[in-house]
Amino acid sequence: QVQLVESGGGLVQPGGSLRLSCAASGSIFRIYAMGWYRQAPGTQRELVAAITSGGTTNYADSVKGLFTISRDNAKNTVTLQMNSLKPEDTAVYYCNIAHWSEIAGIKGYWGQGTQVTVSS
Repeated sequence: QVQLVESGGGLVQPGGSLRLSCAASGSIFRIYAMGWYRQAPGTQRELVAAITSGGTTNYADSVKGLFTISRDNAKNTVTLQMNSLKPEDTAVYYCNIAHWSEIAGIKGYWGQGTQVTVSS
């Protein structure tokens, strides 16, 4: 079993920055993609940013040039640096990984979510 623990959410003023981190633990075999999703009230969960094990990144158009995703394969962590935050970035942010094991094959795991609120 794999567990994901997120940290770094909170309240920030518009234009501010936050850094989200997610650490995977448990029976780790191989982690492929790692990513961050977000869900605001009344909306569907959407992809914010993702990164492959080789370092290829993908961003939602709304955060390109503002957010940066990175990962540490040795520590099984993924980080989302969020700059120039806007009120519309307010949401619960979820960490997600695609994990492979010989028993389960490729399986997706979610973190518990961390609240990000951008408000003055």
